[in-house]
Amino acid sequence: MDVTVTREGLTLRGVLEGTDRLQNKKIAILMHGFQGNRGREKGELLYDLSHYLNQVGIPTLRFDFAGCGASDGKYQEMTVLGELLDGMAIVDYARTTLGAKAITLVGHSQGGVVASMIAGYYRDIIKRLVLLAPAATLKDDALQGICQGSTYDPNHIPLTVPVHDRIVSGQYFRTAQLLPIYETAQHFAGPALIIHGLADDIVSPEASRKYNVILPNSKLYLIEGERHRLEGPKLPMVMQTVAEFLK
Repeated sequence: MDVTVTREGLTLRGVLEGTDRLQNKKIAILMHGFQGNRGREKGELLYDLSHYLNQVGIPTLRFDFAGCGASDGKYQEMTVLGELLDGMAIVDYARTTLGAKAITLVGHSQGGVVASMIAGYYRDIIKRLVLLAPAATLKDDALQGICQGSTYDPNHIPLTVPVHDRIVSGQYFRTAQLLPIYETAQHFAGPALIIHGLADDIVSPEASRKYNVILPNSKLYLIEGERHRLEGPKLPMVMQTVAEFLK
């Protein structure tokens, strides 16, 4: 079913799947990456993973962050800080409207950064955490002045930077340079699963190795030949690993 959450006047749009009841004791919240969306069709990671989890009895909640997909907002105003606020509003929605007692966060790429930090902030609420190619290197990239092929002066950040033909605000990079990613995530002590492709040319697997060090109860799986999107031939194995971890 379609669901909406309001955060500071913005309507965030998502979908609740794997259940026909609004009230659910357990739920997995899936968070998408940079310039992505919640997953619209078969073959996309979050779409396929959501339906796989539904088949094994795990309800899922997928949202578009503000400025992405069907949600309100301008993409040019997107920052990780904004997505943290989006994510918090979605977690609070799951706790209240959905009545969820066991909440898992599943984040891909930048969504993994957001999920990991929210798990630290909500360490008394979040039960499990799944990070899929978490893009913690976005901070290092911002300090170097690079973003997926685009470059800029990291000491004199412009108002906007074009990335893949889309405009990203200078505020995104200014705040990214000082994000306490690992410092916040390390406060989560619950079970965590980290999966990263060794052929990832966007986010170094070293990001996941560091998460594995700072998360005290984590398991790390590095997959030979798999790229950043994790949508290759080993996607079924990825989905099975996540499902077994959550069950």
